Amino acid sequence: MVATADGTGGAGEGRVGSGSRVWHPGMRVCPQEVTIRRVVGVLVALVLCFLPAACSSSGGSGSAPETTLDKVKAAGVLRIGTEGTYSPFTYHDPTNNQLTGYDVEVINAVAAKMGVRTEFVEAPFDSIFASLQSDRFDLVANQVTKNAQREATYALSEPYTVSDGVIVTRTDDDSITSLADLKGKTTAQSSTSNWAQVAKDAGAKVEAVEGFTQAVTLVKQKRVDATVNDNLAVAEYSKTTGDTTVKIAAKTGDTSEQVFAMRQADTSLRDAVNVALGQVRSDGQLTQISEKYFGQDVSQGEASPEQPAEAAAAPQSTWDLVKDTAGPMAVAALNRTIPLTAISFIVGLAIALVVALMRLSKVGVVSQVARFYVSVIRGTPLLVQLFLIFYGLPAIGLTFNPFTAAVIAFSLNVGGYAAEIIRAAILSVPRGQWEAAETIGMGYATTLRRIVLPQAARTAVPPLSNTLISLVKDTSLASVILVTELLRVAQVAAAPTFKFFALYGVAAAYYWVICLVLSFVQGRLEHRLERYVAR
Repeated sequence: MVATADGTGGAGEGRVGSGSRVWHPGMRVCPQEVTIRRVVGVLVALVLCFLPAACSSSGGSGSAPETTLDKVKAAGVLRIGTEGTYSPFTYHDPTNNQLTGYDVEVINAVAAKMGVRTEFVEAPFDSIFASLQSDRFDLVANQVTKNAQREATYALSEPYTVSDGVIVTRTDDDSITSLADLKGKTTAQSSTSNWAQVAKDAGAKVEAVEGFTQAVTLVKQKRVDATVNDNLAVAEYSKTTGDTTVKIAAKTGDTSEQVFAMRQADTSLRDAVNVALGQVRSDGQLTQISEKYFGQDVSQGEASPEQPAEAAAAPQSTWDLVKDTAGPMAVAALNRTIPLTAISFIVGLAIALVVALMRLSKVGVVSQVARFYVSVIRGTPLLVQLFLIFYGLPAIGLTFNPFTAAVIAFSLNVGGYAAEIIRAAILSVPRGQWEAAETIGMGYATTLRRIVLPQAARTAVPPLSNTLISLVKDTSLASVILVTELLRVAQVAAAPTFKFFALYGVAAAYYWVICLVLSFVQGRLEHRLERYVAR
């Protein structure tokens, strides 16, 4: 209801409620500040109640296992970190969407010898070591190349794969014939891979990508000059796609060994893995798995990309792939993208309202705290905020599961941007509305709820709707902290099939439909709020 300057209003609006009072200079604290303090106190209490449930305890009881190996044996589960998008080592079979690959089968065999089962956690390679250090899993099985830096940082197993480094260029590019020719060129690499360092040491400019398939795509599109990787991955790519537009231009001159990586302190787990790996090697399982994927034993000696061609299965058509993947994408949108958006936006709006009222406070400290929060949120990238909450907070004992971490990051981000929208909307309500409400005895909270916010809402809806639509698209960033949302499902399906355009196009269509629905709701909401606008 809109209050008028002469004190009249709707039925009952002229009465002073039992809890309302009018502030005058003789009062020590105005009702506005009391309300703000009460709201902040309630939020602090909610946060204190929420943290014990959302955070995993960094300490343990006296009976807790002392080592990771003890924990693995007690739980009967070995948690494995892997990409799930690096064929033929770790990828999803297009026919059944099951995680498979050379590395997956080898570590399954090792775990069986240890008497435990495996539990796979998928993560982009650039995030995989940070996830390992944050105790998201116990071991990395993803063709980790052994080098001096990693030996000094992690506990590495005995090698289970040996391969050569090769340089891949376009077929029509003859400018690169050796490692030295990479100087001044641009290559595409996973930024934390051993091959990125090889390219940098050769003088190349390295563009960071998620994995090998994206790197090859950039080479074909002439966005980079080359990519460096091991010959096994390149051979699998050529075998799977029959692509003749790229070639192996040269070898890097080094033979690399691939190992399983564990945290530096987990030497007992490393020793147990080595014993089991030795058993898998001695009973012939490692050779069998190797020959299954590469046609020869690549667990020792020098591997070569020139392998006898095997009869390849008939490739799945693009249309069939889209049909098979559309369902899982829809499920991911319903189970992850939409809930993540809805929860983050609602919590973010609550934060934004409190911060907006703090910004309007006459108490300098309160206003400056709110101003600082807004400045930090708007002045730092959302991706950095995700990394800080997911990978940074475990260093101080706060460990959140991926979905909770994403909700916290997105909510804080929405709160920082929406706070200024709400503040501007409140300031757009004429001062006379506040004064009229005061003359009829309304307190600050009642005026805000019955008079100001209904009018401010009409002004705030369009920009808040834009924030919500942006949030829908921003949820795609959650894949970097292990949330399997809509885009991640598309990436998983595209990696072994290399049909990026079709699958990413389907993902884009899903995002577009969600945003269209939100735009429709925005229009309806604006129409309903028209009645609160003063004429």
